[in-house]
Amino acid sequence: MNALERLHALGLSLPELEPVKYSYVRARQTGRTVYLAGQTPKSKAGYAYKGKLGEAVTLEEGQECARLCMLNLLAAAHEHLGSLDRITAVLKVNGFVASAPTFTQQPLVINAASDLLVSVLGEAGKHARTAIGVPVLPSDAPVEIDMILEVE
Repeated sequence: MNALERLHALGLSLPELEPVKYSYVRARQTGRTVYLAGQTPKSKAGYAYKGKLGEAVTLEEGQECARLCMLNLLAAAHEHLGSLDRITAVLKVNGFVASAPTFTQQPLVINAASDLLVSVLGEAGKHARTAIGVPVLPSDAPVEIDMILEVE
């Protein structure tokens, strides 16, 4: 079973990405390394949740946001590579969680994205990771994630 088939078996699909509006690219490759720009949990319908974890957004909603961020990242990787099966390793995931001062469960939020990666990519989806609490993210998004890949 390939990566897209595993994604579909989970009842998920890659979202359609909006055009980039600012002065950056979604993916930059050097050799076998691909750097993916940060993705928020935005869909064609907009943001399902806005605000900080521990205030306007619950842990479970934050985890849903992290999964949406990861789906957007996988869509960006697929757009750049033509196939998720070209990913030989997820090297690093950086997760940013807009957090109220007392919220300390950033790793639990970002773990939802990590679990999705392993479910879709298997061993290649296991990665080093950072989960950081921040005061605010663009457009008041609760979560933003970026990722570094090794590809064939």
